[in-house]
Amino acid sequence: MTKPSSADTPGLAPLLGEIRACRICVEEPIRVPLPHEPRPVIRASTTARLCIAGQAPGTRVHASGIPFDDPSGDRLRAWLGVDRETFYDAARIAIVPMGFCFPGLDAKGGDLPPRRECAMHWHDRVFAAMPQIELVLAIGQYAQGYHLGKARRASLSATVADWRAILAEERKPRLLPLPHPSWRNNIWLKRNPWFEEELLPVLRAEVSRLVDPHT
Repeated sequence: MTKPSSADTPGLAPLLGEIRACRICVEEPIRVPLPHEPRPVIRASTTARLCIAGQAPGTRVHASGIPFDDPSGDRLRAWLGVDRETFYDAARIAIVPMGFCFPGLDAKGGDLPPRRECAMHWHDRVFAAMPQIELVLAIGQYAQGYHLGKARRASLSATVADWRAILAEERKPRLLPLPHPSWRNNIWLKRNPWFEEELLPVLRAEVSRLVDPHT
């Protein structure tokens, strides 16, 4: 039987429509307006049991409208042990970044932090509309700050290092913190071999179970 898509969901579909038409950061920004036209990027459904919570789209994703459509996405899919077809199947995997739109570049050419307007206006409603989510992969400090709140450790490294305790906490959905899959984190990965040796096998087992339609 074919699973329903987000378009078939009475409660979630209108919410996604509102998000994709959002212009809050242009018309009612907290500080400086978004420097370009908004292009919210989000994938969600009422059947996905796994949610990837990242940072915000970069320039390439802003151009394509496809989340993780870049080398970071290739590395993330390798971490998860899934192919592109599975990764982009919203019926199985939701992708809800902290900022839905590309936030622009700073003076050094790096991505600015996710816009605060997204979390303030949308995130609680999005996750309330997806009560079936069993596991959130919190990628980077901004996602970890939102999903862990005061339980976030002193740094991203400390948070990810304590992944076993965080995953074992009694919460719904459960949470697994991850570093960003950017190639800029190559040094971090080399300094923390436990990530690939210990965390990734658990991550892949969890993902395999959650995206399997028969479990």
